[in-house]
Amino acid sequence: MARGGINKREMDRWARDFVKESNKSLERAQRRNPPRVSVQLDAASRAPSGGEGIESSGHLARLLLWLESRTGHGADIKQVQQEISDDAEILALQLEQRGLVKVLWAANGIYALHLSGAGLVETHRQKSLQKDRAARLRHTMDAFHRWLFDTAADRKPVAPELFLTTPAAYFAGSEITETELDAALAHLTQYELVEYLDTEPVTVAITSQGASCALTGGSVQDHINQPRPGTTYNNYMPNAKGVIIGEQQHFTQNNTDGVDPTLFVQLAGYIGQVSPILGLPESDRVELERVAQDLHDEATSGNPEPGRLRQFATQLKDKLLEGASTMAATQGIQMAEQALTALV
Repeated sequence: MARGGINKREMDRWARDFVKESNKSLERAQRRNPPRVSVQLDAASRAPSGGEGIESSGHLARLLLWLESRTGHGADIKQVQQEISDDAEILALQLEQRGLVKVLWAANGIYALHLSGAGLVETHRQKSLQKDRAARLRHTMDAFHRWLFDTAADRKPVAPELFLTTPAAYFAGSEITETELDAALAHLTQYELVEYLDTEPVTVAITSQGASCALTGGSVQDHINQPRPGTTYNNYMPNAKGVIIGEQQHFTQNNTDGVDPTLFVQLAGYIGQVSPILGLPESDRVELERVAQDLHDEATSGNPEPGRLRQFATQLKDKLLEGASTMAATQGIQMAEQALTALV
């Protein structure tokens, strides 16, 4: 007998049995959920942190804001599938990797998720982003441009309002409106990435320049901000009804008189593109297109006369102010003002 009445041999046997049972318990736990422990640890090292970027996702910001609106800030996975998306588990995992939700597991997978403290803070950032008009317009231009390229890269005509039924038509969890889509289309048309087609109803198609922009992988703003040549003015002129006659598609002019006709050529082409969707009476639309044609003719002449450029651009601006209230008209007014300012 050892001191104190404890048998050393009994103690050693007890220790061996304890270690053996502990190892068995650990092995059973690993067999029950082997991949989740290792994969999650590995994924966590690579996962994005915070909510940066989810405002442009079709579903992530929506899910986050939906959880925040619920009592207790949680939901089971079936509710998420019904309210947000069939890909509920993937969305939950993406938000969990960012630390924005806590996921609860059952033997057969995720059964519930709950907004974390970081997720609650992120919902306030998303709500602030919803009010950022510039960010919303940038997103709408990028999202529509990419959707159009994926949907009709062969330049087939597409009804633009179909975009509003897609998951991409959300920003920071809120729906993109028709007005915002009109504004995005106005910019995309101005920069010749998209063209309106004179169909009934009106459709749009991606241009060759728009396809090239999509293939670079950058944003629309990246494309717009590229430096442009300063001495030779190359303007893609789509065959818009009432504006471009014949088969001329490219206008090049070496100008030595100090008058840059670029903005006026763009204005004329833009008006011809959007005139069918401005909601003008037929007689007003015909007159608008006639003035746009006059402006185009003057701007593409060998020696554009500043007074005539000012006259036609001012007439277009006034007609848009009088008869149209869409975002496309607003964009045309802004283009006219920019062109007129260039003459000063």
